[in-house]
Order: sequence, then structure tokens, then C-alpha cells
Amino acid sequence: MPAFDRVAAPMSASVTGAVPSSFSRRRFLGSASATGLAAAGLSACADSGSATTDSEGRTVVEWWNIQTTEPSKSVWPERAKAFEAKNPDVRVKLVTLENDAYKSKMTALTSSGKLPDIYHTWGGGVLEQQIDAGLVEDLTSSLGALHGTLVPVSVKAYQFDDRTYAVPFDIGAVGFWYNRALFADAGIDAPPTTWADLLDGVKRLKRAGITPVALAGKEKWPGMYYWAYLALRIAGVDGMRKAADAKDFSGDDFVRAGELLEDLVKLEPFQKGFLGAAYSTPNGEAAVMGNGKAAMELMGQWAPVVQADAGKGIGEDLAFFSFPAVAGGKGALTDVLGGGGGYAVRKGAPQAAIDFLKFLMTAESDRVLVSEAAMMPVVKDATSALTDPALKDVSDALGKATGFQLYLDQAYPPAVGQEVNDSVAGLVAGAKSPEQVARAITQVAKSQ
Repeated sequence: MPAFDRVAAPMSASVTGAVPSSFSRRRFLGSASATGLAAAGLSACADSGSATTDSEGRTVVEWWNIQTTEPSKSVWPERAKAFEAKNPDVRVKLVTLENDAYKSKMTALTSSGKLPDIYHTWGGGVLEQQIDAGLVEDLTSSLGALHGTLVPVSVKAYQFDDRTYAVPFDIGAVGFWYNRALFADAGIDAPPTTWADLLDGVKRLKRAGITPVALAGKEKWPGMYYWAYLALRIAGVDGMRKAADAKDFSGDDFVRAGELLEDLVKLEPFQKGFLGAAYSTPNGEAAVMGNGKAAMELMGQWAPVVQADAGKGIGEDLAFFSFPAVAGGKGALTDVLGGGGGYAVRKGAPQAAIDFLKFLMTAESDRVLVSEAAMMPVVKDATSALTDPALKDVSDALGKATGFQLYLDQAYPPAVGQEVNDSVAGLVAGAKSPEQVARAITQVAKSQ
């Protein structure tokens, strides 16, 4: 899943995470972004403690990222060149990979003990696993001075035992993106605020001959958002934390989340062929939404950019609303599922890698990421660069957040996160029951 996000000074005091200390010996202090890691191979990364130079004697810093869509696809190389202009003895080598391919290759590299000098991370259980393996540089001393300049919640995903192991470049939230024109065609006057209203809206859209929801069933993580949000709305932030601490997701709240998702699936709300649809490819979820062929998609704050890149984009017809409340649930409408993107440094990487991150985290550089790459500001002094009305809606949701839950497939250890994705995908495909989903996730959690 792509990683982008934003927030201004709001979103600080009352934000809570939900990653349990019982999953490992380290204490996760906040919330983060999404994914689990898979398999594959690749290796051009330096051994721990070594640095490489090019034919001109420049220190080479290898920077792995997942910015495969415009405008960030062009902005990232520009940021590398801007740093090189100020540091002529350094060459930044970009390696850009699609989200799922990146996760697969990073799994193999983590197993081999060889990571890139700088690499994308969503924090949470995956980063913690790398830290426990001794593969990640502790940035507390070298970058600690930056913390006062950053939006507080943006750093939480990367802190363990009061130590910082990565820096953010984005922070945001998942919610429903919808097409105002298609809602109007179906006679829907306002976005739904309850799950019952959402299901009613799906029925209205279908009666009007409109595909209600775009979904990338092939990649699994987009479907995870539905179960995760329903669990958050029903169990609440505290309930999510308790389940994670106990490694037990078999309770009534989590079964109920599956039942409500099953209610949606039975309405057949998704586009034709959704089980084989990818996210950002032509004819994938983002293109279906971006070409005005579906009324809604549940996605992070990066959605407008990817919709416009994969499709045409729907301009002012695009708007955002928070995931609906569930009647009788312990969670609030203002509890947010989200995360962000950050960069970690391999243990023993050259000093130039840390210097580059310092450059990337300046207000000047962050304004470029916000204004030109549609990122959400993580540097306080860069928040004024945010002008997009749709992203301001996301910011408002974050600013009012009463609780914050990291994407489940990143919050938990990789095996648990992967099981969440796989089991929920099974439910969406009609191959697993709500009880089987809750039981399978619990079994994997207890095995960790």
C-alpha cells in the first residue's frame, strides 16, 4: 500500500496507538502504517558497517522508495539531485519499487541481514522486527533535535523504548472517497454517518445502475481496511489494544466486524472482476474510481493522486468522509485508522545517509513534498503549503481524532498482519466465515 499522509498542529494529545508490547520485547509507543512482508530476493545492498563509492570517488547512498506514481515519482529524484548539489561528494542512488514488490524484496533482504542505506518503512511490527535483528540505526541522537519541529503524531510509528529508528515524510488517515455527482444521481444527499446508512446508500447506487464501491481484491490490503475499521468502531481503541495484548481476536467484537463486512459483500457492491483487480494499475481500483466508474473507495489520503495517475481523476466531484459509526459500538466516529510513511537507515550506513534525511526533514524540503508531491506535511512549518481541499478534509478528520489505530497489517508482526489480509480477503471472496477469520488471526498471533 502506498504511504502518504498529513496533519497540522492538531492531532497530538489524544492520539493512541494499538500495537501491543506482548508481541515482542520492545514497547511500541504510537501508531504507524500498513503492510506485511512477503518473499523474493534481491541484493545490491551494502554489508553492515560498509560504504560504497562510485567511479568518481563519491559516497553512494542507496535510497529505496515506493514512489511509483506522479507527482512524487518525479519529485523524489529532484530531492536527491537537490541534496547532491549541496553535497557534491555524495551520490544518491534511487531504487523505486511498486508497493508489493518492495515488501517482498525487503523480506528477503531482512532475512539476509542486508538492508539498503535508506529504506521506506511504515513502522510498527515490521520495523520492530528489523530493530530486534540489529539491522536498523538508532537515530535518537543524530536526528533527535528534529522532533520539536515535527507534527507530534507523525513520529510515533517509529519509536520504541523511547528511541527513534526512522523519520516520517508523510502522515494521514483512511476514509471513504466518494463521487459527489454519482451520489446525486442516486439521490443520496449527504455522506452516510452510520454503517446502516452506508448499506442503504449501496442499495440506492445499485438501483441507479451505479457501481457502489471500487476494490482491489487481488492485493488484499485494501479489503483489510473494511474489517479493521469495523473492528475499531465496534471494539474501540482500547478493545483493539486489549485483543492485541492478549493475542486473541476471537471475541464477539471481531466476529461481529466480520459479520457486518459480510453484510456488505452480500450486496455485491464491487466492480465486475474485483477479485482479480489490482490497486494502481490501469483498470484497477484507483482507475475505476478515477474514471468515474464507481461511487466510492475506502483508501488513504494518497487516493486522489493515484486516481488521477491511474485514471483521469474526477476533480471537484471527489470528496472525503470518515468511516461510518456502528450502532452500539464502543468506538467513536472520530477514531481514525491510518498511518504514514517514513525512512529508516541500516545499521552502519554512511553518515551521508543521515545527512540526507536531515535535508529531507527541513521545512523547505517538506514544503516541496507537500506542494509538488501531494504529501501531508510532517514538519510544522510546512503545513501552510497544504492547499488541496480534499486533503484538508483528511486533515480535519485527523485534527478531530479521538483515537488512532495503525493499519493492522503493519501494526502487528508480519505473520499476523499477513493473516489479517489473507483471512479478510477470504471473507470478501466468500471463502471464509466471520468466525473463521477471527480464529485464524488468533491462531497466528498466539504462534508468534
